[in-house]
Amino acid sequence: MANYIIITGGVVSGLGKGITTASIGKILQLHGYSVTAMKIDPYINYDAGTLRPTEHGEVWVTEDGGEIDQDLGHYERFLDINIPKHHNITTGQVYSAVIEKERKGEYLGKTVQPIPHVTDEIKRRIRMPARETDVDFVLVEIGGTVGDYENVLFLEAVRQMKLEGDNVLYVHVTYVPVLKSLGEQKTKPTQHSVKLLREIGIQPDFIITRTEEPLDDVRREKIAMFCNVHEEYVVSDPNIDNVYAVPLLFEEQKLSKKILDKLGLKTRGNNLSMWRDFIKKTRSIKKKIRIGIVGKYFDIGSFKLSDSYISVIEAVKHAAWNNNLHPEIKWIDSKLFEKKPEKIDMLDEVDGIIVPGGFGLSGINGKIATIRYARENNIPYLGLCLGMQLAVVEYARHICNLKNAHSTEINKKTPHPVIDFIPEQIKIIRESRYGATMRLGSYPAVLKKGTKVRNLYQKSRVYERHRHRYEVNPKYVDILEKNGLIFSGKSPDGILMEFMELPDHPYFVATQSHPEFKSRPMKPAPLFNGFIEAAKKNIS
Repeated sequence: MANYIIITGGVVSGLGKGITTASIGKILQLHGYSVTAMKIDPYINYDAGTLRPTEHGEVWVTEDGGEIDQDLGHYERFLDINIPKHHNITTGQVYSAVIEKERKGEYLGKTVQPIPHVTDEIKRRIRMPARETDVDFVLVEIGGTVGDYENVLFLEAVRQMKLEGDNVLYVHVTYVPVLKSLGEQKTKPTQHSVKLLREIGIQPDFIITRTEEPLDDVRREKIAMFCNVHEEYVVSDPNIDNVYAVPLLFEEQKLSKKILDKLGLKTRGNNLSMWRDFIKKTRSIKKKIRIGIVGKYFDIGSFKLSDSYISVIEAVKHAAWNNNLHPEIKWIDSKLFEKKPEKIDMLDEVDGIIVPGGFGLSGINGKIATIRYARENNIPYLGLCLGMQLAVVEYARHICNLKNAHSTEINKKTPHPVIDFIPEQIKIIRESRYGATMRLGSYPAVLKKGTKVRNLYQKSRVYERHRHRYEVNPKYVDILEKNGLIFSGKSPDGILMEFMELPDHPYFVATQSHPEFKSRPMKPAPLFNGFIEAAKKNIS
């Protein structure tokens, strides 16, 4: 029988429930238990596919083509597993399913109500992973905070699960702030948050406190007293230098043993040494490498949002650590080079450049200028999705002399649509129901012998995840290749260009896919690892 750990949040969103969930899963995994994780997003959107990155962070793509909240990325990276798209539950999905059942008459004429019909659908979806596989633990993170109106039915559903006999533990993640005017940790927000949770009928088994500094004993005692939790079950989760060290932080407080004890379980072994060695290595690295990420999804009001590219950032870290380097990431808004073209030489300050994926018109010319500068100045370059498409555009314009070549996503009237919809691909995608014209999920590519990409992967066929609509136009492949560009990976039928590279450049590699989604802390994505190996030669 599966055990369910429900992770809720209080006070404010963005506390790091995803990292907490992944870290709890990791310590249980390192003690010999099989673990999977789910994310509940209470928004009405059916999935995260239509959300702008500055609205809700990066959109994570699963192997089976799901567009999910970025927290699934944390789960996959920490646990080193692939998680299917149905491990994400949204209000939109739940109500859609309930209404469809109602229209089909499956409720046998009953009045369809939030309780029990909506909550029953939520419980059915939460229990699905345990029915499909013989997993020991299902971790369920409920997005947002306790007190959010849209969370009520999800909290009610997980309350019912315990009543109905499921093995359920509740973990509540809350914020303990330090007001500058007072200079001490304040527990009142935590008390109010737990009070709201208990009013719903859920008594947390564990309270994990997010703090700037470790929680002191005075505050721990106070939280335990007012929140009806033993002191040993109040866990401190202060800010630390590396999120991958959070499992060790929890292990220092014996959280895995406390969880297993509550469920009447014993450890099945201790495999923490490899994880400890990995963290020790990352903390001992002194040499730095400077990586510029030239993107467009940074601005949100007066703030910069790095979460828009969180998987790219993590993949850079994994590859840098693998090369005994500490990454310093420089955020560069591509729109800057459109307003002030003379600023382009700031790219000389970095050791390598990444142009990640994206949609829409803004910042495109700045990205093309970036790509040209990297190509002409032999700066290692890695292009991801849009970063490959624009690399093709730039090469077509300035090497193949195809004046005003462009993507039809940006300019429908371009005389040279080197990036375009491909009719054959649209038909295939529509028949597969992948978002009508969006290529989503894992697709194969056959790699060309003797190329940099083939050498990096050490395989003739690879699978990477995709999220895009436009492709390299087959009509222009010949002229591009005759002028020196190599398409080093293609779809098995040869129609789709999946990877490209320039042979006489230190590292100019791009892919139509998103290899960052498969990067793991101790298993860096091959293209990122090759990029860092090339970029480290520029370290001054």
